[in-house]
Amino acid sequence: MSVKVFYTSVSGSVEMKKRQERILSVLSSTGVTFDLIDISQDSANKEKMRRIAGNPTALAPQIANGDTYCGDFEAFENAIENGELQKFLKL
Repeated sequence: MSVKVFYTSVSGSVEMKKRQERILSVLSSTGVTFDLIDISQDSANKEKMRRIAGNPTALAPQIANGDTYCGDFEAFENAIENGELQKFLKL
């Protein structure tokens, strides 16, 4: 399984863009291999993200390992603060 980052390339929210950039930066700097899935390019990707997250109104960014939900941005940040990024990513 691989880590998947559900994100959107089309957003008017500066906060959302910052959150997405933070996730990508941390994963890249720690050597975690991940796939980017753009929910704005295909509605099926958005539906899949929301199904995996178990939330019909979930917004990007969301993180999963395969089809196993890891969490949203807040959970990602908490994992970093607690030194549990690998556990959070289910690696």
